Amino acid sequence: MATMTIRLPDDKHERLKQLAEQRGLSLNKLIEEWSTMALSEFDAEMRFRLFAAKGNASRALRVLDKLDAAFIKRRK
Repeated sequence: MATMTIRLPDDKHERLKQLAEQRGLSLNKLIEEWSTMALSEFDAEMRFRLFAAKGNASRALRVLDKLDAAFIKRRK
């Protein structure tokens, strides 16, 4: 496991400590959870960009049109 030092204003550090305590977590665990979420979002975006680069725009639009049609039918 690695150690990382970050510099924050004192007031922000205190507020983060309070947030962690309110959630029943250590400050380290709170930051670890946030970093996991950020990395998951990053991975999803990269997968999307990869698929988009390999994709066929007209085919994708046809699929979206089908979804729209199905959604509109369901709402009626």
